[in-house]
Amino acid sequence: MKPHRLCMTHHLVLSYDLHKKMEIYRPHKAYPVELAQFHSADYVEFLHRITPDTQHLFRQELTKYNLGEDCPVFENLFEFCQIYAGGTIDAARRLNNQLCDIAINWAGGLHHAKKCEASGFCYINDLVLGILELLKYHARVLYIDIDVHHGDGVEEAFYFTDRVMTVSFHKFGDLFFPGTGDVKEIGEREGKFYAINVPLKDGIDDTSFTRLFKTIISKVVETYAPGAIVLQCGADSLAGDRLGCFNLSIDGHAECVRFVKKFNLPLLVTGGGGYTKENVARCWTVETGILLDTELPNARLDTFKLSLARANQHGLSCEIYGLYDIDPTTFLRMVCNLPDDVLPFSLIEQENLNSKSYLSTIKMQVLENLRSIQHAPSVQMQEFIILWLLIAVIYEFQVPPDFYIPEFDEDEQNPDERMDQHTQDKQIQRDDEFYEGDNDNDHMDVGSVAGSFNGAGGHCTVPWLDD
Repeated sequence: MKPHRLCMTHHLVLSYDLHKKMEIYRPHKAYPVELAQFHSADYVEFLHRITPDTQHLFRQELTKYNLGEDCPVFENLFEFCQIYAGGTIDAARRLNNQLCDIAINWAGGLHHAKKCEASGFCYINDLVLGILELLKYHARVLYIDIDVHHGDGVEEAFYFTDRVMTVSFHKFGDLFFPGTGDVKEIGEREGKFYAINVPLKDGIDDTSFTRLFKTIISKVVETYAPGAIVLQCGADSLAGDRLGCFNLSIDGHAECVRFVKKFNLPLLVTGGGGYTKENVARCWTVETGILLDTELPNARLDTFKLSLARANQHGLSCEIYGLYDIDPTTFLRMVCNLPDDVLPFSLIEQENLNSKSYLSTIKMQVLENLRSIQHAPSVQMQEFIILWLLIAVIYEFQVPPDFYIPEFDEDEQNPDERMDQHTQDKQIQRDDEFYEGDNDNDHMDVGSVAGSFNGAGGHCTVPWLDD
């Protein structure tokens, strides 16, 4: 989960000129009161307070909130949470305000975090916060998860409601983390049949996965009729992932994104897991192109330059001053200092333990559960609007003005007045956000750049996390 994979994705997106089809925005850092819309206030406050230097003073609290082995305490932990959560929240708000049709936050997708505890290197569940934001404007939201791990945190958050349907395709069994996600877990009370789990075994390939995915998601959209979709694109379901056990290629993984996009519903796309960073960067770059209706050729890195200073800054062992007619595989080999006989994307053939009969049984169980939903649930939206207005009044004096989408008119800016950093960050594009040309001033900090892009497929919003 190191930010290096996001930096590599960022650079690949730039090298393919995809950023020229986008409007890039810097999202706000989520305020504690925003995080507390799902998480408990005491948990948020603890994340705000804990540091590596003081954690020895809070041994009891560390156990209570599940911080430690899988969820270590590190410098700027709370800021890290604010950045990726703020990106997803802002993306949802832009969708709500019809400022874009597709919104992306590759830094988000941390689907394991629970209301009162961290889990699986997920501290704040940005997906739940984004869905809550979408529910202010949409009666029903569909959540789809193609991470190799079960999206347990999101499912648990909406397990008792029919306003969110969660669909997770994941590895299940053999004590695989997090141990949940059986096909029999279908939700409870008002949420019964609105939690869908597709448990898979090791080695599933493109053909089996995409066929099952399209069959189930088509029926889900037809039955549930969501107003918006949230798609978690964890890349640890790719072949060769250090923690994963599937055998999906980038094309297979990306086909799921392409299929969901065709529904032409407001779409929020996030990252997620992925522990072979070269594969993650390639995958999310390809999927960015798909969301922009842009096919990526293999020889489009001719304008990309990566200086030794930048490589050292990001821990990349290489020195590249100019790349011409070079494909992404060669580029990633150079960036990652890999030997010639090692491909950045390892298509390691793995036995597919998912028999046709097993997949057919799972499919029939899921479709049978969907038949139990007679029609899409209706919602008295007026009641929810009043509720959210009340919340807005309660927090009116606790949340800074840019809690809402900031309005900035460049034409009204007086050129004779010095612009402070806060105002600059509200602009669409910052001077130091893109790195190309002779005047390349690369001083990336731990931050996030959010943006919306305007391709043939519509507007998109993209937050990035750079280290």
